[in-house]
Amino acid sequence: MIAVLKHGTTPDQTAHLVNWLKAMNLDVHISEGTEVTVLGLIGDTSRVDMDLLKSLEIVADVKRVSEPYKQANRKFHPKDTIIQCGDVRIGGGYFAMIAGPCSVESEEQIIEVAKAVKESGANILRGGAFKPRTSPYAFQGMKGEGIKLLLEAKKETGLPIVTEIMNISTLDLFSDVDIIQVGARNMQNFDLLKELGKTRKPILLKRGLANTIQELLMSAEYIMSEGNENIILCERGIRTFETATRNTLDLAAVSVLHELSHLPVVVDPSHATGKAKLVAPMACAAAAANCDGLMIEVHNNPSCALCDGAQSLTPHQFDELAHRVRLVREAVR
Repeated sequence: MIAVLKHGTTPDQTAHLVNWLKAMNLDVHISEGTEVTVLGLIGDTSRVDMDLLKSLEIVADVKRVSEPYKQANRKFHPKDTIIQCGDVRIGGGYFAMIAGPCSVESEEQIIEVAKAVKESGANILRGGAFKPRTSPYAFQGMKGEGIKLLLEAKKETGLPIVTEIMNISTLDLFSDVDIIQVGARNMQNFDLLKELGKTRKPILLKRGLANTIQELLMSAEYIMSEGNENIILCERGIRTFETATRNTLDLAAVSVLHELSHLPVVVDPSHATGKAKLVAPMACAAAAANCDGLMIEVHNNPSCALCDGAQSLTPHQFDELAHRVRLVREAVR
C-alpha cells in the first residue's frame, strides 16, 4: 500500500503519520519528491482502514500495490535511484561504463587492462576473482589473491572495482570492494542475498539465465528487505531455444524494468552474446534502449584468456565501442 501526501505537508505532520502507521507494526518507506512525498507501507496492511487514511487532511491518495515486490517498486519510489560509488554515479541520467577482464590472471594483466579501459572512458573496473564455471576442471579464479590484485589496479588507476561473490563464507574478503556482483547462478541464493542486504555496499544483481523480470525484482527485494537499497540490476541475456548466440539478450527488459522499478539497469552484452563481434552492436542497442550503464569484458590478449576469451574485446576494440556508445547516447538524448 502507498499513501501519497499532499504538497506542503510539513515534516512534523509526516513524522506524526509515520509513527501512527508504525504503531500498527508496519514498516514505512519514505520517498520524498519535489512535489509530493510517498509513504510505502510494508507488512500486513489489511489492518489499515483505507477510508480513514484517505480522509486525513495531509493525504492526497491511497493505493494498494498488487506486485509482490514493494521496495523495488517504482510506485513506492517514483524518482530514479542514483547509486553512488566513489565519484561515480549510476542511474537517474548518470551512465556507467564498466570494463575489464572476465577473470584476474596476474598483476600485470589487470593493471594493463585497467589503465587501457580508463583511458577509453570506463569509470568502473570489473574483474573476476571467484569464477563460477560449468566445468569443475576449468579455471576457477585466483580467489582472495585476485581481489588483492584488483585493489592494486584501483590504486594505480583510481577506478572503483566490481567483482563477483560466490558464497557467504567469503564476504569478509570483499570489505574493500566497491561493488559486489551477484552472478546469474546466484540470483536466487536467498541466504546470500539477505546477508548482502545487511551490508550497505552497492550490489550489482544479474538476472538469472532462466528467470523472469519479476523474479529478478523479487531477488532485489530480498536485499532491500534487509536494509540495503543500493542495488544495480543487470540484464545479461536469458536462455532460449536459440543457439546462434550464447544467450538471448532481452533488451526489452531495460524498458520494462525502468517502468516497474526505480533501480538503475545496466546491460552485459559480453555474456549475452558470447561473441566479441556482437558485443559492440548490442552495446549500442542497449545504449539506445536507455540503459544506465554497460558491462564489457576486455582482455589484453583474448586468444590466451583463461576464461571467456571468445567474448572479450581488445583494448583497441573497447576504445572504438566506447566512442560509438557515446555517439548513440548523444543521438537519443
